[in-house]
Amino acid sequence: MTVHYHGTPITPAATLLKLRGRHFCVSHMRPDQIEWCDANAQSLMLDNGAFSKWKSGKATDWPAYYAWCDRWLDRPSTWAVIPDDIEAGSQEQDALIREWPFGHRGAPAYHLDEPIERALRLLDEWPMICFGANGEYAAIPAEAFVARMDELWREIGKRHSKTPKIHMLRGMQLSGWHWPFYSVDSTDVGQNHHRLKKLGDCYEWALEQKVDRWDAMQCPARFIDPEAPEPSLFGEAA
Repeated sequence: MTVHYHGTPITPAATLLKLRGRHFCVSHMRPDQIEWCDANAQSLMLDNGAFSKWKSGKATDWPAYYAWCDRWLDRPSTWAVIPDDIEAGSQEQDALIREWPFGHRGAPAYHLDEPIERALRLLDEWPMICFGANGEYAAIPAEAFVARMDELWREIGKRHSKTPKIHMLRGMQLSGWHWPFYSVDSTDVGQNHHRLKKLGDCYEWALEQKVDRWDAMQCPARFIDPEAPEPSLFGEAA
C-alpha cells in the first residue's frame, strides 16, 4: 500500500499531537519536530531539504546533514533522501550519491529533466529511489509532467516485471493516479490545516478526515498506461 508522509512542521503542537501514529517527513531545512516524530511516528522520512534551500537561496551543508541522519537513522523504519543538487547534472548527482555514508538507509533522487537511462540505472543499483519534479516538469500535475511521467514508467515497465520502490517527492496529490508509487509526501496538512479552524467545534473531526482521506488514497500496484488498449471481454485487445 502507498505510504503517505506528512511534512512537518505542523503547528501548533496540539495539532501535531492529534496525528500521532501517522507517517511523517522531517526536512533538514526545518528539523523543529524531529524528536517528537521519532518518538511518535509510524515511520519517518528524513528529507535533505535541497528543494527548500534551493528555493530560498540558502546553501546546503551536507556534512551537517550526514551528522543529523547519523543521529536519527537508528530506527529501521526511518530512511533518508540522499543529497542532491536541483540544478546540477547527472555526474554531480552521482558524485553526491557516492559520498553518502549510510548505504541503503538512503534513497537517491532522480530529477525528471535528467536522462531516463539514469533513472533505470539507479533502479538497478538501489532498493528504492525518489522522483523529483523540476525544470519544465516542475508543475505537478501539469501536462508536461504527466507526459514525462508516463514516458518514464513505460521504460521502467520494459525492464522490471515487478514494480520497484519509488517515492514521489511532493507527490501526495498524485495518490490515486495511474502511477504505482511506493510512497509520497506533502506539506499539505502542515500548511493548510488552519483553514479548517473556521469549522469551530468540528475542527478536530475535519482534521482527522483530511488526513484519513490522504492516507486512504492508494496508488495502483502496477503502472496503468492510459494509452494501452483495453482488453475485450474475450481477452484480446479491443
